[in-house]
Amino acid sequence: MVRKIVYGVALLALATATPVCAEVVKADTPFDLGVAGGFIAVRDWDKVATPGLVRLTAPEGDLTVTLVDVGDATDAKAAAAVALARAGVMPRPLETATAEAPISGWDEHLWLRYTVPPAEHGSLQIDAVRKGKGWVALIVNGSDATGEKRSAAIGTMYESLRAKGYQEENFAGKPAQELTPERIAALKDFVTDAMRQLQVPGVGLALIQHGKVVWEGGLGVKRLGGDAPVGAHTRFMIASNTKGMSTLLLSMLVDQGKLGWDQPVTQVYPGFRLGSDATTRAVVLRQLVCACTGLPRKDLEWLFNGAGKPARDTFAQLALTEPTSKYGEVFQYNNLMAAAAGYIGGHIAYPDLELGAAYDKAMQTRIFDPLGMTDTTFDMAAALAGDHADPTGLDIDRHPIVPTQTVNYQIQPYRPAGGAWSSAHDVARYVLLELGEGQMPDGTRLVSAANLLERRRRNVPVSQDSWYGMGLETRHRYGIDVVYHGGSLAGYKTNWFALPQAGVGAVVLTNSDEGVQLLDPFLRRLIEMLWDAKPEAATRISAAAAAQQAVYVAIRAKLTFGEAAIDKLGLATRYRNADLGQLVITRADGHSRIAPGPYNDAFAVQHNADGTDSLVMTGPDLVSLDYLVGKAAGKRTLTLRDGQHVYVYTEE
Repeated sequence: MVRKIVYGVALLALATATPVCAEVVKADTPFDLGVAGGFIAVRDWDKVATPGLVRLTAPEGDLTVTLVDVGDATDAKAAAAVALARAGVMPRPLETATAEAPISGWDEHLWLRYTVPPAEHGSLQIDAVRKGKGWVALIVNGSDATGEKRSAAIGTMYESLRAKGYQEENFAGKPAQELTPERIAALKDFVTDAMRQLQVPGVGLALIQHGKVVWEGGLGVKRLGGDAPVGAHTRFMIASNTKGMSTLLLSMLVDQGKLGWDQPVTQVYPGFRLGSDATTRAVVLRQLVCACTGLPRKDLEWLFNGAGKPARDTFAQLALTEPTSKYGEVFQYNNLMAAAAGYIGGHIAYPDLELGAAYDKAMQTRIFDPLGMTDTTFDMAAALAGDHADPTGLDIDRHPIVPTQTVNYQIQPYRPAGGAWSSAHDVARYVLLELGEGQMPDGTRLVSAANLLERRRRNVPVSQDSWYGMGLETRHRYGIDVVYHGGSLAGYKTNWFALPQAGVGAVVLTNSDEGVQLLDPFLRRLIEMLWDAKPEAATRISAAAAAQQAVYVAIRAKLTFGEAAIDKLGLATRYRNADLGQLVITRADGHSRIAPGPYNDAFAVQHNADGTDSLVMTGPDLVSLDYLVGKAAGKRTLTLRDGQHVYVYTEE
């Protein structure tokens, strides 16, 4: 379980006795408050400032970010309590309080998350930070739907919470040190120790400098409890790392004059439709992969119904979806749009083939073969039959187990967004091309520098110093540019990094859900090795491991196990939702299980503070996914929510 920035709906009661006029923030504006310096008030949000407090309200009106100057306090929990009172935020039961790595000039940092009933579709969190004797607290409180939609703005405010007087390290213009055998060994030791703390069985790793791979191989084992070591050619599911490879295909087609970045999508693929006619006509090619079109995530529908569907289902789902924000207004990540982009690229390359076959052939002949990526495939059966790493997840008791590949089969019909299997060796070949700006190490040019780099254009901010391009993210921190993209599917968390000015790259592939917590600290450790930066990476890993345990303990503490608790709910045996399909409740050998779509897992009951009850899945595939128990029109219901969608299952 990764430590997440969570947004939610705790009810607001303004602390001020008299009305205070709000002003709309016209542009991102830094300001100081107490011991915090340079905190950014983001554009388009409403700002209200009173002595010792600044409250920012999202344009939707149902989410606030409040910075409170607490001053002296006995500890972080006391500081948080004072902040809640001053902000006029309804108190909630404390769920977790976990120490974060005290970076950005802080002496202490505690993240507190509070329990909000699922029916409110939200949450409440506080980041309490201390410099010397002074505390400030950042309260995020509001709608989950708005939180997902405004995640970039919230991330910007969160990342700008720095101690007054703090100066970030700056390595601009400073040459990177060599990745000597000693430094490589130190990086491997760091990864090995992180694997131990985070319960990650195996890692595929590659390091690049000066246009060549200086080390590639594996650490740990391919399967939990096994002894077969991970190697350079061991396949992992690389998930959304596939996106950058798909946009590389588009770059090549733009080079050939077969596509234009600003060409309307319907000109190259007349069957494309996105919601209304007006929206459909407005979408151009780059907007399929910029995460800036305003289309929200819509993952549950493919996650529950994906396996076995044809590639054209991507377009069927998009036709039923309408953006929830304006183009370029906010960052909203959407897998279906990225899948459509890849399939359109394949169709342009091989118009006579079925969409999926055309995409697979285009990627094989235009990218994988020329780059020598012989381990890379979209064929699940071939990947699982060969040298591959098995997934790992944690159950509700934080026990590592090997889950099924059920989730991962669901992505296959939408594979341009995240369906590739690859190895550290092969992904390193791809990163070499990124570092070479389209030129391979042997001097062969695969794609023009102009169109490869177009994918790195800063289309929309993801946080204070990060932007989404086209299937890629870029970051400018410590005076260093980093190009990267992560990948996340069940039991696999991966990333690659390219540091263009330094000529350095890295690939990190893990066979564990908990591996996500290793990825960003690894980048920090790499920077420490290259520029003798302050040693922070190890502290970040330790804090992540402790937070991981605390979150699982908190989730489990809210659950009631056993058939007696389940029986009291009077559940139906079968439910159905028009978008997600059937859900079945079964009992065999005295144990109940919940089977939504292709999944089948144990579950427990959660008694919520508002008197409602939820069913919570306890296995590794969809651990902690919860269904709110209810009734509507005389029938029993189960309600499942993601960020911006509500799915009601009704008894059959």
